Amino acid sequence: MFAKHLTNRLLLTVAAMGVAMASPAAQPRLDYDVSLSATASSGDFAPSLLSVLNQGKNPMKNSVLLDASLVKPLDLDRRFNWSAGVEIVTGYDHAADYCYYDGDSWTVRSWRPGAFRVQQLFGELKYRSVYLYVGMKNEFSKIVDSGLSSGDLIYSGNARAIPGVGAGFLDFQNIPFTRGWVQIEGRIMYGKMADNDFVERQFNHYNEHIALSTYYVYRRCYFRTNPLQPLSVTVGMQTAGFFGGRTYWYGAGRLQREQNRGFRIKDVFKMFFPITGNGDEFIEGSSLGSWDFKARYRIDDANEVGAYFEWPWEDGSGIGRRNGWDGLWGIEYRRAGRHLVNKAVVEYIDFRNQSGPLHYATGDHPGTTIPSDVNGGDNYFNNNTYNSYANYGMSIGTPFLVAPLYNLDGYPAYIFNRARGFHAAVAGDLGDKVAYTVKLSYQKGYASGRLPFARARENFSFMAGADYDASSLVRGLGFGCKVGLDAGRLRGDSFGATIAVRYSGSLTKPSKK
Repeated sequence: MFAKHLTNRLLLTVAAMGVAMASPAAQPRLDYDVSLSATASSGDFAPSLLSVLNQGKNPMKNSVLLDASLVKPLDLDRRFNWSAGVEIVTGYDHAADYCYYDGDSWTVRSWRPGAFRVQQLFGELKYRSVYLYVGMKNEFSKIVDSGLSSGDLIYSGNARAIPGVGAGFLDFQNIPFTRGWVQIEGRIMYGKMADNDFVERQFNHYNEHIALSTYYVYRRCYFRTNPLQPLSVTVGMQTAGFFGGRTYWYGAGRLQREQNRGFRIKDVFKMFFPITGNGDEFIEGSSLGSWDFKARYRIDDANEVGAYFEWPWEDGSGIGRRNGWDGLWGIEYRRAGRHLVNKAVVEYIDFRNQSGPLHYATGDHPGTTIPSDVNGGDNYFNNNTYNSYANYGMSIGTPFLVAPLYNLDGYPAYIFNRARGFHAAVAGDLGDKVAYTVKLSYQKGYASGRLPFARARENFSFMAGADYDASSLVRGLGFGCKVGLDAGRLRGDSFGATIAVRYSGSLTKPSKK
């Protein structure tokens, strides 16, 4: 019996090998996506909710853009695998005119995104649950819904990807010896800012400062309880900052001083573990981040609700949670399947406390008789030495605040970073082929804690969009349309619309005979 059983197993194995040899070898999957979009607006820029959380693609007043990508995704079923991708954007963007001081008088000069730009270009390797990548790759929040939220406070996917090197875990992974009850997720990335052209052309060269050729670092670490349970909780921190490069300070249209920090290997380690290291007892580089929390409760197999917050901190002042109610506070609802309402989000955003309006560091005043520091005036997303927290003028963190791109006076920082407001969004399906999204935001800005405006400025934003699945006509074909508006003195009045046609699908590399 044993011999007969062994013979049968051998025959089955040989037969399976023969079938495998006769069939074409499995080839890596290639996903492609091509879209053509056109945006027209009445204001100085496109309405904010038409362009936010879109990797900085279409913030300008008018644009016609062709966006094409080709990606070989990771095969998560394989222990060792690789991924690569490229995304190209080309077309026309309306130019924005920025005030500029040429040393004698004020004038205007224009800036627009390049007619041809590489949006993503990356290579990635994975082994088991760990990955390493090089290049520019879009990343999204682990806390908020990137499609409906006002945006993650620290890394939202609102700006163009920064070229660099990164490593981390593929999603959440079980921590050994916890029997699946605790998971960990983390990421670290070092990059080089490539927006010198924008920074120099947008800056008015009259007041404030600019930093060129700086380096960027981002880190996060989250812990999550068992997601298979009805209640699951995620908690952790993310932090980012700039270092290196060179900075130029201007006053009354004249260069006051400059500092060339260059690049030093030891700065990489000082930014990973923030420590004093520049000789004047200040922390190396700039640092900002947030404490993050999310709780998700599964009502049944189809419905779940969640609540989350992100508490910001700037240069360490708010890490001890001394900045009041500052942060992003949200609740969300999800429903599986196709329904009139599939997802909904309501958020409250507050940046008014900022650890108080006063900041006094004894290191800034040699010989002072005042022995104590006052750690306030956090001035979110701005820094005294480095550029504001933006890439090509678009906020790397939350797009809720008005980013430097929109300052036509050439001021290179966030002016209205002391603000509060509300945001709500809903998405669902109108039948089998039409999906919709509606968003609205309200914001009241008080300028900054150090330089407040006499009267606050308000803004109301609205967006409604629909996508039509035309795959019954042509496989992979789809159409989209969005209308949006900004109303108020904070962002200025603007009404606009975007129409788009998209074609996507997958390719397989032809097998070799």
